[in-house]
Order: sequence, then structure tokens, then C-alpha cells
Amino acid sequence: MIYVTKLNDEEVVVNCDLIEVIEETPNTIITLTTGKKIIAKESSKEIIEKIIRYKTYLSKRLREGHDNG
Repeated sequence: MIYVTKLNDEEVVVNCDLIEVIEETPNTIITLTTGKKIIAKESSKEIIEKIIRYKTYLSKRLREGHDNG
């Protein structure tokens, strides 16, 4: 899950596993596999960086949990 900022400055949480397409038109439009679209203030590059950070965090937690038994 990642936080993105809508054009009205409302922050929403997006399940990044459901992202199908990210377009810049020039607004950033996130299309989910459900067909829902979210227009975000962040650039596609920023959103991708958030996804990478989130996935890295999850991977690290999984390894730590596995190492701790």
C-alpha cells in the first residue's frame, strides 16, 4: 500500500498490487486492475519509487520474520 495525493490534496492509500497503468497526461493517472482511475499529484517516477520502497520494506520484514523463527 502506498500513499498518493489527489489533486484536491486529499491523501489516499492505494494497493500497489492493483496498479495496471500509470500515465502522465500531464496529470498522473493511475489505472487499477478494477478499472478505477486515480489522478495523483506525484509523478509516475515518484509513484514507482514509492512502490519500490514499499516492496523493499515488505521483503525486509519477511526476511526478518523468517530469520526470527
